Amino acid sequence: MSSLEKPKANGSATQSPRQRRGSSMSRMAAAAMDKIDAFQGPQENIFLFAPNIIGYIRVLLAFASLSYMPIHPRTCSLLYSISCLLDALDGVAARRYNQSTQFGAVLDMVTDRCTTTCLLVYLASAFPRWSMVFQGLISLDFASHWIHMYASLVGGNASHKKVDEKRSWLLHLYYTNRNVLFAVCALNELFFIALYLLSFSSPLLSPALLVNNTSNPLSAQPGSPAVPKSLFPNPWSAAAMELARANKIDSTVPWIIAGVSAPVCLFKQVLNVIQLINASKSLAEVDIKARREARMTERKKAR
Repeated sequence: MSSLEKPKANGSATQSPRQRRGSSMSRMAAAAMDKIDAFQGPQENIFLFAPNIIGYIRVLLAFASLSYMPIHPRTCSLLYSISCLLDALDGVAARRYNQSTQFGAVLDMVTDRCTTTCLLVYLASAFPRWSMVFQGLISLDFASHWIHMYASLVGGNASHKKVDEKRSWLLHLYYTNRNVLFAVCALNELFFIALYLLSFSSPLLSPALLVNNTSNPLSAQPGSPAVPKSLFPNPWSAAAMELARANKIDSTVPWIIAGVSAPVCLFKQVLNVIQLINASKSLAEVDIKARREARMTERKKAR
């Protein structure tokens, strides 16, 4: 074989000893960093992140407010309001400490849905004539958020708050503008809290609270403070609970809060309807695309 036909030497053969030692040390350093990352990864406890701890506190406050809900309107409203306000604080903590997680986002949404549902269930029992309205609000809230979340996951979005402006500029504004999101959610909850307080004070919404029969202390009319306790042996019966709520607080402030927050609550329900429709359309588009690809695959196989 002539010198022209000799094979070229590989790269490692042409490297100097110093270059070979350098590349070997680089590989060793990279392997060491991989081991460090693998070691540190499992040590990061997502459940103990600051925003998630705030989420747990929200859940505890919500449970506490439920225990006071039947006959302690002031304490219940205070605990429930603090739990709702912490909803804004956990987002601040997540951004401040770079601890935004999928678990935290789901915990936040589930807590919101469950606390609002519990309050609406109570309102349905406090105002039986409006129970179907409250049941409808619960169904709309759960359906719109669940379908929206599922559509976001199917569509490959990292967060349910990423809404294309072309689909709905209103939803895009709601989810991307923190001030709008906070104001709408806060006033929506304030409206339900106001209705809750009115169940303890307003005879306009609960006519049985009108009666305050002082001329006949033995009157069995609901709302009269002189009703013998023996008439309601079960303290958790509907009649006994309405009697316990009778005229416990003044209705002025709750009516003002309800009047101010009612338009925003209505706007929130419109957003839920828009969200439900858009999410349903997104899922339908995914189905259409999947069926089209399946038909094309079948045609290729047939050929």
